[in-house]
Amino acid sequence: MATFNPYLNFLGNTEEAFNFYKSVFGGEFTFLQRFKDTPHGGQMSPEDQEKIMHVALPLGRNTTLMGTDALEAFGHTLTFGNNFSIAFTPDNLEDAHRFFNGISEGGVVQMPLEKMFWGAWFGQCTDKFGLQWMVNLEIKE
Repeated sequence: MATFNPYLNFLGNTEEAFNFYKSVFGGEFTFLQRFKDTPHGGQMSPEDQEKIMHVALPLGRNTTLMGTDALEAFGHTLTFGNNFSIAFTPDNLEDAHRFFNGISEGGVVQMPLEKMFWGAWFGQCTDKFGLQWMVNLEIKE
């Protein structure tokens, strides 16, 4: 079954925020990756290398709170209103393409839907109403 999850962006304090959410909601992180552990990590400042590239905290059986540090070094700007996205996890690649093509129509594509280094198909866009969406489908091998 496809799922929709909130994806939060922070200005360098994702780790602090998610440790707070973990203390409130309980549970354990199912994923935590720092920028230093990405293919481009060596090209970043030591400070940015320690920032959070992706973190996931389950909030229930079908919902996961996810987040990242929005790095200015990558050209990200963050203001209230663009500090979150709705993350869509489809059931299959056909649904991923159908959803991404539909939701991005008339909007702006920041990252086209394509295979990524973390083992998933991923795409990111802002729809014609200004809402941010992410599609992420793990590749099953």
